[in-house]
Amino acid sequence: MFIDLANIYVRSGKGGNGAIHFRREKFVPRGGPDGGDGGKGGDVVLEVFHKLNTLSSFRYKPKFIADDGGNGSKQNMTGRSGEDLIVQVPPGTVVYNDETGEVLGDMVEPGQRLVIAGGGRGGRGNARFATSVRQAPRVGERGEPGQELDLRLELKLIADVGIIGVPNAGKSTLLAAVTNAKPKIASYPFTTLEPNLGVARIDDETDLILADIPGLIEGAHQGIGLGHEFLRHIQRTRVLIHLLDGSAEDPLLDFAQINSELALFDPALGDKPQIVAFNKMDLPDVRARWSEFAEDFKNKAKMPGSGVVGEKDLFAISALARTNIKELLFRAAQILEQLPDKQEVVEMPVYRVEIDPQDFTVEREGQGWRITGQAIERAAEMTYWEHFESVRRFQRILNTLGIEKTLREAGIQTGDTVYIGIHELEWED
Repeated sequence: MFIDLANIYVRSGKGGNGAIHFRREKFVPRGGPDGGDGGKGGDVVLEVFHKLNTLSSFRYKPKFIADDGGNGSKQNMTGRSGEDLIVQVPPGTVVYNDETGEVLGDMVEPGQRLVIAGGGRGGRGNARFATSVRQAPRVGERGEPGQELDLRLELKLIADVGIIGVPNAGKSTLLAAVTNAKPKIASYPFTTLEPNLGVARIDDETDLILADIPGLIEGAHQGIGLGHEFLRHIQRTRVLIHLLDGSAEDPLLDFAQINSELALFDPALGDKPQIVAFNKMDLPDVRARWSEFAEDFKNKAKMPGSGVVGEKDLFAISALARTNIKELLFRAAQILEQLPDKQEVVEMPVYRVEIDPQDFTVEREGQGWRITGQAIERAAEMTYWEHFESVRRFQRILNTLGIEKTLREAGIQTGDTVYIGIHELEWED
């Protein structure tokens, strides 16, 4: 099954906890602190795998969680680092933060990698807090929590040539005639419910990757018909073959409407080179109207507002009888050769709010106070609350960040509850 949309949850590994330990060895009194650091948590990494062409694997496994780092140990032993989790995606996958809509990456090249969630750093052991004054510190850090994200993956097929047109114009028949692809073919509209890819060999040195895009109708960009779900696949094609149904009531109107839908979905699609193919020339009625259509098409290409923009290559073909198919593909290959090797990638504009990690907010919550902020919430997660010196260190962090002063100015009283992340603390002066 072809699936080009997927929502997944990823979480990187938590850092390992630093150890609070003192060296205990016979005949060595006061051996000093020897608690080691925790290991780094594993990253979640997206990697392009060239053999994939659908997001169907994410349908059955929507959660990806990397390994946590190992805890530190005595004798200054550092915990092991968590193993990175590699998540393979097909070429052409665009990665979004599902919550904010931010574009996080555009995965195109085989082997391309994107660290989507970095693993938490390991907590420091008490050996790291020893000084000439404080020689027996009972303080350490828990591992930093991993990052978690809800992602939306969108697949845009990468093809040289996209075959577009109204339903039942013969797109699947054309793809089957020139490649080994076996799309479903029938005499009713919307036979093709998902894009199909095929490779056509033009000569010993030239191959074309063709994508058969499901039929488009007026209003497709608003979700009418099969909707706009498949229009995104046209964005990565470099040349379009616009297939017209020669037996339709008004092929020229069909041509104008499809181009209008492309422009409404993405104005850049109107700039792609198009080859127009008048199909079903194996039918006597279609052959009889070909000359009149060709003349009308040529004349309207010169008229502003006609829906036919600029002069375009026009071919009369029969996908069923394979008439003029080779000439059509040769022309597509010629246009591809004239295009730049790499097209400029246009990034989607995303507004990013820059947040200082040390920023915080203090708000009233019930009978207590809620403190939110990246740095203070992380510090709370990494504190050993069962050790007095670790708690004292956390109090110094509150003072350094200015949170204690802000709480006093807000009117906090002894006995009030302070919420930081999942932790509940009682305020004492």
